[in-house]
Amino acid sequence: MIQARWQRAPASARARGHLGNQRLNQRWKTFIAHHKRPVVANVAIARELAGWCWSLATLPD
Repeated sequence: MIQARWQRAPASARARGHLGNQRLNQRWKTFIAHHKRPVVANVAIARELAGWCWSLATLPD
């Protein structure tokens, strides 16, 4: 289902989305590797995710 949505998205949004997914996943792994509490890691990632969503929403068509 998600893959079908990715296929309908513009190429620029797909590329930006893929990079964002990789970055957020790596950041979360880094927080956990540094023994941050999961709730702290989740809040930090959520904050970054909000900024990332905003950047996707403001991409020119």
